[in-house]
Parts: sequence; structure tokens; C-alpha cells
Amino acid sequence: MEAPKPEEISHPPMDQLQGFEYCIDSNPSWGEAIALGFQHYILALGTAVMIPTLLVTMIGGTDDDKVRLVQTLLFVGGINTLLQTLFGTRLPTVIGGSYAFLVPIISIIHDSSLTQIADPHERFLQTMRAIQGALIVASSIQIILGYSQLWGICSRFFSPLGMVPVISLVGFGLFDRGFPMVGRCVEIGIPMLILFIAFSQYLKQFQAKHIPILERFALVLSITLIWAYAHLLTASGAYKHRPHTTQLNCRTDRAHLISSAPWIKIPYPLQWGAPTFNAGHAFGMMAAVLVSLIESTGGYKAASRLASATPPPAHVLSRGIGWQGIGILLDGLFGTGTGSTVSVENVGLLGVTRVGSRRVIQISAGFMIFFSILGKFGALFASIPFTIFAAVYCVLFGVVASVGLSFLQFTNMNSMRNLFITGVAFFLGLSIPEYFREYTTSSLHGPAHTKAAWFNDFINTVFSSSPTVALIVAVFLDNTLDYKDTAKDRGMPWWARFRTFKGDSRNEEFYTLPFNLNRFFPPA
Repeated sequence: MEAPKPEEISHPPMDQLQGFEYCIDSNPSWGEAIALGFQHYILALGTAVMIPTLLVTMIGGTDDDKVRLVQTLLFVGGINTLLQTLFGTRLPTVIGGSYAFLVPIISIIHDSSLTQIADPHERFLQTMRAIQGALIVASSIQIILGYSQLWGICSRFFSPLGMVPVISLVGFGLFDRGFPMVGRCVEIGIPMLILFIAFSQYLKQFQAKHIPILERFALVLSITLIWAYAHLLTASGAYKHRPHTTQLNCRTDRAHLISSAPWIKIPYPLQWGAPTFNAGHAFGMMAAVLVSLIESTGGYKAASRLASATPPPAHVLSRGIGWQGIGILLDGLFGTGTGSTVSVENVGLLGVTRVGSRRVIQISAGFMIFFSILGKFGALFASIPFTIFAAVYCVLFGVVASVGLSFLQFTNMNSMRNLFITGVAFFLGLSIPEYFREYTTSSLHGPAHTKAAWFNDFINTVFSSSPTVALIVAVFLDNTLDYKDTAKDRGMPWWARFRTFKGDSRNEEFYTLPFNLNRFFPPA
């Protein structure tokens, strides 16, 4: 029997993913785009509600405080998303709240100067002002690294091989937000997971007016059905005598958002009062800003692939990081309670719907702003149990992780060097943050526990992030281990074309600024 030809047993590497009906600069009809934008808004609610709920409970705020924080986070998230899609990387990425900031924020909450305040409301306000001040100062890190092009220079040390663990762990590193959360209310979490996979994958051929309705709108359809099912269980008294934790995760009336939300409320800068500044708090927050920068870099790389675009050049990546720094500055000025980063779940939704249109994300930003002002309506959607979102995350985080793995096609995975770097970076990227999490859970403080609180926050924040650990390990090994003679194995001949704006003709199509602004900000 004749031996098979190489092209018959392998698939050639492809710059852009195929099978996308709408890529970054092509748009569905306005009706479909609005529906898809609303779907992205619904998905963004998970993090927008979860983070304020956690923080307000720790600070001792009221339900009214929680509602205002949710509204503010959504409002500023909408503004940041518009800025990023118009003037930043121009990739279809939703900018939302980041869990990376929780370590320094919790440290601020437990600061002795704040815990000694007797009045709960005053303590809440003073804590929010301290968080605001730290965010305002720390935002300068991304602003400087972005607009000075320093991050673009650093990105020249990245290769496809080095980026694989970073991008993949942007998804894999969030595994604790997936099934562990689903398990808190399996009676609605498991049906949601099954229904979402069935609609988006097994029934995706179902069409109405030549639109694959179930694939394109699997998220909003499955959430609507399971939300109604969860409400029936709540109304029928199924959770009446269940433990408090079960009721909190399963009931649809436990968020207390609708009753507390005002009909109309416009978030405004310094709404909690004038920010207070503390050097220790600011240094600790800078670690979270660096982590956000690295996680967003992985998010942008994944979004470019899921929008069927080319990898963003160094100039564009720096531009996006600069605008993200402006976004964290806005977080501090408005008082969102946390910093911002690329929403990983929304990046994953681009792949599931196979719609990478920039316009859809800009419409979702409009929904974020609109419903944050109309408090009652926004609170209605925000009352969806988090377990439902966690079930969706099991799929969407996995999609983002697999996008990172797709970069392996540009490398030589028959090289023992490449196998070593990839395996070690993946393992340490998962294992080190897990050690930091377990240590913190058992000891109520991180492994770094010195008298210098800012140093503790810096170390504990950096090494609790899977993508950050993966970047440190992978990029160091990739640029020190036999790097001179392995450029082709690392995928550098393919990657080099996308380092500069003019290296590939498609970059102008995908990343040129609107309103002819490139005249004033010429690409590098």
C-alpha cells in the first residue's frame, strides 16, 4: 500500500479561523446584531453581580450599596468597552470587572485603620474611597506601559510557543468558577449545561429565515428556560426548608436587587466621596494591574482568533493596554469597587456563536450603559442565579483555552524542547496558583506573610494568577533555552509578520483607527 502524502495526514496552519459568518469588520443585520449584543450583555452580568456581592458582604454594606456598585460596574464597563472597541485594540472584547484585584482589595478591607470604624455605613464609604485611591494610582502602570510602547517592546519576546500556555490558562485558570459553582445547585446547573451544549452544538443546524437560531442564540434561550424553571422551583417552595447556602445559590429571589434598585440612577465620578491615598494600598494594587495586563494580553490574542482576525501587532496591543489603563482610572474615579480586564466569557461566546463582529460588542456596551441607568430593569436581569452563569462558563472558558492550544499548529511539537516548555509552563501555571489558594483558605492569609502588607499583596496577587505564572515560566524558558537555533520550531517565521502594523496587509483592515485618526497616531 502506498504511503499517505503529508497533506493527507495533517492540516496546514491557518492564520485565521474558518467557518465564521461574521468576522471582526463584517456585521449581521441590525435586528440580529441587537439580539446578539443583548446576549453579550446578559453574559457580562455574571461577573458584574458576583464581585459586588462578595465585596459588599465583606465591607458590611447594605443591599442599596450592592445595587449601586453593580450599576456602577456595568456603567463603567460599558464605557470602557466602547473605548476599547473604538480606539484601543478595536477587537470585539467586552471589558468587565476582574477577580485579579480581589487580593489587594481584601487587604484594604482588613486594614486596621478601616476595621476600627464603628459605623458600618461610614466604614463602607471609607473603604470604597481607599479602594478608589489605590486604583487611580495603580492605573498609571498600564497607561505608561501602553502609551510608551513598552509593552509592545516586551511582546517582541513572545512567540506562538510562549503564548500557548498564557492564552490557554486565561480559560483553564478559571476552572474554580465553573463546575464547583454548578455543584452548589445541581438541579439548575446541570440542566443549564446540557441545554446550552445541545442548543449550540447538536441542534445548530436548526434555522429560521436562514439564521441558525439555536446556535446563534443558545445562551439567551437556555438561560430563559432554566431561569423560568428555577423560578418555578422557588415559587413552589422547593427550597423552603433547605440550608441557607442552597437557598442563596438556587432561589431567584435571594439577590434583593429588584426591591433595592432605583428606577433611574446615573452613576457619577466620586459618588462615594473623595478618594483617599495610601502608598501601601497603591503598591499592592499595582500587582493586580500587572496581572490584569497579562490576562488581557491573552484575552486579546484569543479574541483576535475568534474574530477571524490576525494577531494584534505590538503597536495595537500597546494601544489597547493604554486604553485599558484609562479604564482602570475610570474604575477608580467612579468607584466600581474593582479594576477591569477583558471578559473571558464574552470572548468564548464569540466562538460559540461564530460571530466575531465588533458592532455586536459595541451594541452590548450600549445595553450595559442603558440598563445600569434604568435600575429596576437592570436588576431584573441581574437576579439570575449565578449557578446558571457558572454552567455556561464550563463551556466558554474551555473554548478560550482551546484557542490557546490552536497556536501549537505554528510550532514543532516533535521537538523535546517545545514539549518541555509547554508542559512545565502549563503545570506550574495551574499548580502554583492552586498552592496559593489552598494556603490562603487554610491559613486565612497568603504564603507571603511579612510585616510589609504591600509586599504580601504583590507576591500573593501575582502568583495567584495562572496566566501570569505561565507567562513568567514560558517566556523565560522560551528565550533562554536553546533559543538561537530554534526560531522555526518556536513558530517565529509565522509570528514575525504580525509584529508590526505594516507586516501584513490585513492589519490595516482590522486595526486602523476610526474617523481617520491614524493621521495623528501613525502605526509603528
